[in-house]
Amino acid sequence: MGFALFLALALIVLIALWKFAKLDRNALQLVAAALLVGAAGYAWQGSPGLRGKPVPPPAKVELPDSAFAQTREAMLGTFDSAAAWLTLAESYQRSGDTQSAAEIIQSGLRKDPNNPDLWVGLGNALVIHADGMMTPSAELAFRRAAQIAPEHPGPKFFFGLALAQGGKFDEAERIWRGLLETAPPDASWRPMIEERLAMLAQARGAAMGGMPPPQVQQP
Repeated sequence: MGFALFLALALIVLIALWKFAKLDRNALQLVAAALLVGAAGYAWQGSPGLRGKPVPPPAKVELPDSAFAQTREAMLGTFDSAAAWLTLAESYQRSGDTQSAAEIIQSGLRKDPNNPDLWVGLGNALVIHADGMMTPSAELAFRRAAQIAPEHPGPKFFFGLALAQGGKFDEAERIWRGLLETAPPDASWRPMIEERLAMLAQARGAAMGGMPPPQVQQP
């Protein structure tokens, strides 16, 4: 059937060229030769008798939530427009599309450029997109958040968290200890920082003992 269809199509092409393009005999012979070469290639390489083998789509892998996603509600809350943008971005991060996650938060910032939560989220998204590295653009986003809300602990807390994820334990510790020094005794977020400082100390002890340091991104 494959060869029959090919011959039928070749005949239709030749008739159409002869009738509508008004080609002479020499031109038609060249076209026919080209068609015969194509038929020879099909006969040599084609396998029309093989059965089809549908390929199933790859399994969808969902990544775990980032440390920012796991702790942002406790630190930032969920009562403003930033929460919707951040939740949407985190869904893209879980699917591995870190670039779209950052772009979504940038869209939110175009509508609300002075929202510190979105700037914190952008910094975190850029760190995740850079495989845990603190890039200049991510640092700028964290610092912009702290500039907008200097009294809010969220920007500094998550800046330290991103630094710790990148292995910059000393810088993270300095930021977190500075937060504790100015935090009210009854601040709900004090235990979160104290716990992470303890994890940093544990990570240092493991590194000095030749053991791989534990992960610090889990709450």
